[in-house]
Amino acid sequence: MTVTTVSAENFRNIESCRVEFSPGVNILLGDNAQGKTNLIEAVYFAAIGKSFRGAHEADFIRFDQKSARIGVAFRDSLREQRIDIELSRSKSRSVTQNGVKISRMSEIVGQLRAVLFCPEHLNIIKEGPAMRRQYLDVAISQLRPLYMRSLQRYNRILQQRNKLIKAAAEPEGRRNFDETVEFWSSELAHEAAFITVSRVKYLELASAVVGECFDEMTGGREVPEIEYMPSVRMSADEMRDAARCEEIYAGRLAENHDREIAVGATLWGTHKDDMEIRINDRPARQFASQGQQRSLSLALKLAEGAISRRDSGGEPVFLLDDVFSELDAGRRAYLTEKMREKQIILSTCTEHEGDMGSAYTGAEVIKVKGGCFSRQ
Repeated sequence: MTVTTVSAENFRNIESCRVEFSPGVNILLGDNAQGKTNLIEAVYFAAIGKSFRGAHEADFIRFDQKSARIGVAFRDSLREQRIDIELSRSKSRSVTQNGVKISRMSEIVGQLRAVLFCPEHLNIIKEGPAMRRQYLDVAISQLRPLYMRSLQRYNRILQQRNKLIKAAAEPEGRRNFDETVEFWSSELAHEAAFITVSRVKYLELASAVVGECFDEMTGGREVPEIEYMPSVRMSADEMRDAARCEEIYAGRLAENHDREIAVGATLWGTHKDDMEIRINDRPARQFASQGQQRSLSLALKLAEGAISRRDSGGEPVFLLDDVFSELDAGRRAYLTEKMREKQIILSTCTEHEGDMGSAYTGAEVIKVKGGCFSRQ
């Protein structure tokens, strides 16, 4: 899969642009705050349907403008495709794929498969569980549309159940809670089981790739392990069995209602889950060095790409936002070697070949200044 052209109007600091990309390495070169990340964000938004910087859609629209447009043309194994998105301050977004209107943004997820690696992802290991859950959700959603829909249903049910819990602090709210909590708990448990099984299966594949990467990087001296950690105690076999997993979640959600009402939130479910990553049997979050943590983050992103390739038969597009500057020479060289024969769109502030390793060899270099893009 390759991105061929990206166009944007009034998107962030980009007034108007049309940028063509090669099927190999494409380097967006320029100083900070010139628009490099904005263009990568446009591609990511067309692929995932959300910003990787946590921005609201209104933040995409250029200052003093009423609307913004993004167009991403790409080629998959079958044909040329195009996703167009119009964002407005006064009305709902408009999305089309190959000229056909799309009613929901989630319907385009997985059409353009992209793996993003940015400096924040180097913190996957040491930060809290939310970042690791996000890694799993983005990766699996691109592979399995049913997963994204289940995740959306789960979040809607969770929101409703939490609303009931908060209202239960008052007598009338408690009566309503007692009458309806069983239904909402059952619905939540059903979606939680599907999400858990999907995450566990994905991590089994990712763990194998991460192990291969570490074997190459360390000569077998460091052995990583990845284990899914649900908020409800269950065995590895139970986490792979959707029916049993649902039964366990439902049982836990039927208990300790008074505790949930006191806290004001649902205490068990996939929104509380995590994954533990170990190196040589020691938790990486507490005991791994910064270099080891960065190697693990790098390996997880490479695993995301490898699983996407295995699933679809084609490479995803790799988006590297200023990540080379955060890696030492050895990890830059390793990443560059693993990226051979893949399409890469990367941003950087430096044009010194020594800082980028062999990523520059044969690359298309696109200068970026003030939201304008020109070939070097």
